[in-house]
Formats: sequence, C-alpha cells, structure tokens
Amino acid sequence: MKKSKSLLLLLTLVLAVGTLLAACGSNGGNNGAANNGAANGGNTASDNGNSGEEKLAADQTLRINLSAEPPTFDPAQAQDSQANTVLKLMYEGLTRQDESGQVIPAAAESWDIDGTKYTFHLRKDAKWSNGDAVTANDFVFAWERVLSPKTDPAAPYAYQLYYLKNAQEYNEGKVTDFSQVGVKAVDDYTLEVDLVAPTPYFLGLTSFYTLYPVHQSVKDDPKWAVDQSKMIVNGAFTLTNWVKGQTIEVSKNANYWDNANIKLSKVTMSLVNSSATELASYQNNELDRAGHPNGEIPTDQIPILKDQLKDELEIKGISSTYYYEFNVTAKPFDNVNIRRAFSMAVDRQAIVDNVTLGGQVPAFGFVPPGIKGLNDEYRNEHKDSDYFSENLEEAKKLLEQGMQEEGYTKLPEITLIYNSSEAHKKIALAVADMWKKNLGVDVKTENQEWAVFIENRQNLNYQVARAGWSADYNDPMTYMDMWLTGGGNNDTGFSNEEYDKLINEAKTIDDMAKRDANFARAEEILIKDNQVLMPLYYYTNVAATKPYLKGVVLDFSGAIDYSRAYLLEH
Repeated sequence: MKKSKSLLLLLTLVLAVGTLLAACGSNGGNNGAANNGAANGGNTASDNGNSGEEKLAADQTLRINLSAEPPTFDPAQAQDSQANTVLKLMYEGLTRQDESGQVIPAAAESWDIDGTKYTFHLRKDAKWSNGDAVTANDFVFAWERVLSPKTDPAAPYAYQLYYLKNAQEYNEGKVTDFSQVGVKAVDDYTLEVDLVAPTPYFLGLTSFYTLYPVHQSVKDDPKWAVDQSKMIVNGAFTLTNWVKGQTIEVSKNANYWDNANIKLSKVTMSLVNSSATELASYQNNELDRAGHPNGEIPTDQIPILKDQLKDELEIKGISSTYYYEFNVTAKPFDNVNIRRAFSMAVDRQAIVDNVTLGGQVPAFGFVPPGIKGLNDEYRNEHKDSDYFSENLEEAKKLLEQGMQEEGYTKLPEITLIYNSSEAHKKIALAVADMWKKNLGVDVKTENQEWAVFIENRQNLNYQVARAGWSADYNDPMTYMDMWLTGGGNNDTGFSNEEYDKLINEAKTIDDMAKRDANFARAEEILIKDNQVLMPLYYYTNVAATKPYLKGVVLDFSGAIDYSRAYLLEH
C-alpha cells in the first residue's frame, strides 16, 4: 500500500495527538462521533481583542452547515457525527478534552482514582439552562436511561457503560436492581463509579455524549427530544430555533458555569445536503467553515481549491474508516465467499485517486492509522495487507464457489444503499461499476435520507450499506467492541463466539501484550475469516475555514468542537 510523504506526515501528527489520549488521566474519545474541548475557553481572547492587532468581531454569530439533520437530540439515542456536533454545544459531560487531547475538568471539577473506583466531584456552580443545579443524580438518571432494558428504542451505545460493575447484566435483564450497578450519587455533588476492571481510557469516555447528564424532567416524556421547548441542557449553548429540515440555531447559555469564556453568542446551522451549495455559500461569505466532518466540499473541486484557497483549505489525516458493510443474514451475502469476492474486486487506489481526491489511504482493515497499539500505532504493528488483497481472478473463483454453494445460476438482485451525499453517490457508482466489470454483477444503488438510512441499517433492512466509523477514544477497543453479538452498533447481524470471547477478555485483562494479540486475532476474524466489512479507505478531513475563525477544535478522530470558537474582526 503506497502512502504519500505528506499523508504519512499528517498521520504522524495524528499519532502524536492521539498518543496523548491513551494514558490514564489523559485519554480521550470521540465516535462514529469524537469528543474534545478547549482548556480555559480554548483561547485567550478578551472583550477588547485577542493578541497583537487581533480584535474580536462585534457579531459573534458562527455560521456552519450540517449536510443532514441530526436524527435525535437525545444523548442516549445519538450515534452519528451530526448529532455529536450539536450535542457537544448543548451538553457537557464530567470531562471534556482540550485542543491537545488532554482530558480536563468539565461538569466535574476534579476526581480521585483508586484502582477501579472513580470519585467525581461536581461543580457547585454548574446549572441546567433553566437554573436547576446539575447534580450527581442527573448522571445516575441519564446512565440508567442508557442501560435500562425498557428504553425504547434501545440505546445503541449502551455497551459504552459496560465498564461499570453489573452494567451489562442490568442492560441484559440479568440484574433488575439498578442500585447494584457501579454508579451512585454519594451526595448532590459527588458521583462514585465502580468499574469491572482497570480501564485506562475511561476518563475520556466521560466526555462522550452517551455519558452526558440528562435533566430529570424528561422522565416519562418520550417526545422531549423533538420538542425545542422541553430541551433543558447543561452545556455552553441552548437550542433557540429549530426549523426541521432547514436550520438549527443555538445561543449562548447564560446559566453555563463557564459562560465568561464562551465568546460566540450564537451558532446557526443550515441543513443543506448539497456540497456545491455549501462551497458556494462559503465562497460568498455566507458560511465561516465548510467541509468535514458535518458538511462536504465537492470532491472534483478539491484539486482546484488547493490553489484557490491554499491558506484556508486543510486536508488532515484522521482516525476514521470508510467502509461498506454486508448484511450477513441476507442473501446472497450470508455466504462468506460471495462477500470475499465483492471485496477483492474493488480497486481502492483508483477510488482515492479518481473519486475522493482528498489524500485518503486505501484500507484493508478496520482500525485506522493514528490509533495507539502496544508500542507503536496499532496499524503499524498489524499490517492490514495481511487480511486480504485485491485479486480479480481469485474474486471470480470465490464468486463462482459461493454461487455453487448457494445453488445460484445467477445472483439475486443486489442493492447498495448510502445516505444522501454527492461524494457517497460517486463512490457507490464507482464501486458498482467495478462489480459489474470485474464480476459481471448488476448492482442497484439507492440513496436514502439520513434518518431513514440509519433506521434501515439498524433493522438489517439492506444487503450492502455504506458506513463510516470514527474513534470514540484512542484505543483499538473503540473499533472492536461494536461487533460483539447483539451490539447496539453492530448493524450486520454478525455473531461469532470466538470474537466475543476475545473482546470480552480484552476488556478485563492486565496483560497488554495479550490484550493486543486479542485485538489482532479479532480483526482477523472480522475481516480475513468472515469479510463482514469491505474496508475502502482511511479518511482525511477536508475542510475550508475562514482565517478570522479561531478556536475550533478538530480532534484526532475528526470530531469537531465549536464551543470555544470565536470570530475576529475582518
């Protein structure tokens, strides 16, 4: 696999940031959605200016675009980057991360760690947007909502709380008394957490949206997260306007404990699913930022913009993977040889060179560069080229073998679904064309609105689907535990007893070499043995930012935090 020198440098920088996230007390997370922040407001700008001749703009309204409307504003139900961006403005966890990836105090002003016991001391000046105090009971309430087997629909990220004693047992109905789960409010401002085993990245997880507190007024109100008037939040901004399908607006929260360090007065988010429109709006000075992770720049414009916007366009390697997933319960992809054939018949280099055009790297594994391994990056220690390679002759043989096993003389109709996006469409058409030319297979491509697309994937109502995954924290586990049998983000129907055993063991063992070996074998089962996924490439973040916009934090995984951003005079 060939990498350009520039991209290798970018990925080296990603590792440098990511390494900061891996040690106990200074680890972090994102996901499918990333989690960061900025220390002490993320900048030193005062009301009279920042440094030197720089001065704050009088109008502190940030204008961005989300290419899709977040499917939910409920932290327990969120599972995508669109929701992550908005929730990070409106909520705050026990911790957050600064621009260097260090975990820093947020709703908790300090904490004590004694082995597997964490004691968080909450700020007494932290308040909800309605003026109520943020208490330890709000966290207990929120985490119980995530874990409760009665939560409908089930929280997709419930497994991120399985690190707590008896959390998994409660979620699976084996323990019915939540007081036996390893979280309790000692008093209003002291939260005690007991883990099953030492978890070096747990502090980083407490900055992730699934672990945000939720105001207890939402109890027994299933529609609160779609009703602007009922959204009581504890973050730097409150939801002040929401015209579904058109715009989302958040405004500075007067009751936020760190209000003095929040410079923006408002963030307006258009909901336009057109990369051409987004770029035009940016060039017409109607947007202050365009591109990933929530928007999109037309791929065919990237080479031109490298010259036109050379001081504003940034292409940065991030720890995220773009892939297609197979529904292993649906024909014909319930046959592993057919899955292997489809995966081997795609030219990934041609896709990144001719379609995506953003310096992406062809992927043959699931864990991307930038994720910490045993002594180096995980991807450097475990080469993804060991899992499979592109081989047209072998692909044809495997397809023929799979068809014979299933009794096919011709494959049934194949449909590839993707969420509405010009870039996703181009990739889907390119892949479908390769399958046609290389395997003689006719494939129908179908774009779907974001919320519908997510629901169809969750319900296994598809054959092949586009997917992307960003790290929730800097550890291979964030890519591995999602494929456990019945996992909330396992949208493939994959179930493997050996895989489950390896990952569950990796969550509890202290032997780091053994843990790393478990991950390597698990990824081999996922990709080499079962080809549950068809990795395509490791992401880069392609975005343009106006020179007067400062304080935006883009973390190692590609997740973005605007809460400490600010605008200079221009």
